[in-house]
Amino acid sequence: MMSARENVRCLFERRRPERVPLMESFWDDTLRKWVAQGYPTERVKRTVKERALVNGRLMERGVEREVDAPVDPVRHFNLDFAETAGWFDMMPLKGYSEVVEETEEWQVTRNGAGASFKFWKNKSGTPEHVDFRMSSREIWDRDYRPHLLAVDRERLGVEKLKALHAERRAEGRWAHFGHLFIFESLRRCLGDVGMYENVLLDPDWIHDFNRVYTDFYKAHYKVLLDEVGIPDGVWMYEDLGYNKGLLVSPKVLREMIFPYYREVVEFFHSYGLPVCLHSCGSEREALPMIVEAGFDALNPMEKAAGNDIFEYVEKYGDKLAFVGGFDKRIIESHDKALIRREVQNFMRGMKARGARFVMASDHSISTNTDYADYLYFLDVYREEMAY
Repeated sequence: MMSARENVRCLFERRRPERVPLMESFWDDTLRKWVAQGYPTERVKRTVKERALVNGRLMERGVEREVDAPVDPVRHFNLDFAETAGWFDMMPLKGYSEVVEETEEWQVTRNGAGASFKFWKNKSGTPEHVDFRMSSREIWDRDYRPHLLAVDRERLGVEKLKALHAERRAEGRWAHFGHLFIFESLRRCLGDVGMYENVLLDPDWIHDFNRVYTDFYKAHYKVLLDEVGIPDGVWMYEDLGYNKGLLVSPKVLREMIFPYYREVVEFFHSYGLPVCLHSCGSEREALPMIVEAGFDALNPMEKAAGNDIFEYVEKYGDKLAFVGGFDKRIIESHDKALIRREVQNFMRGMKARGARFVMASDHSISTNTDYADYLYFLDVYREEMAY
């Protein structure tokens, strides 16, 4: 039998794998819920938030503590993919996290781009946009842009990442790097409204922002590639859509976003690395641009947002591998007969179309899913995974 790494490599090298690879992402809340349903725990070191008053402001910082936590799902479910590096601090003001307001249920936090978001304290959910200080080109130029122009190794944590990367490689998994890129950076710095307004009112600023951040990401990734090691691939997390379509027009994406996508994909291709685009919501209108930009794979193709993975395979299967696409609502149904039928239909349908694909949900595993139902989903997948 091939190792997970060798098997996934076949998929990206357009060779036939021995079996369909497996990948998944889980809400933290889901794993905590599953502990009460029999999911195991372990004592581990985790970064937790600690508070202190700094110059009259209540600030948060990450500190490492030993905690009881759900075991690593990559190992527990023997997933083929494991993320090992990336997610470095991309905020202009490094390490900045100010608690602006809070109640027992929620907390408003200001990040290092001057943006405030309202988060639930005890459950997962999309944060509410509150206010954004980066509201003009002048403020960007004066207060934030200068902090992004040089490589800052303190953002990276190279030694810790090097150990994790070596560990995942020793396990035989397909080890990849991952992070956000310019579209999600815009949303975290300017907010959705600020981004949409300035695409029209000050497009030169948006281009400058994208230019600076493209150089920033490439420069910091280069340090990781040189010092942590060359991974098996790269994941780019950019949510371009919602459940009805794209968040901005195809014209805006083509003129203001995708030229930078092409550049960074070419950067990773120069290292021989395949690149997967993760984009939640509807991806249909963006697919031609995704292919043109040179992406090697797409994730997650959410069914409820109107994505039809069989259609996508038939149109673009010669250009893209597909990671996900299985309707998460089936796993949430608590109906084992339905889960069995739909897993079989999905996997047999993908194989019949000659798809290069990875079995995963079309979004992530939420608290609507029970542990026993996910285990049953895996049982059926393993019955069908061989080619």
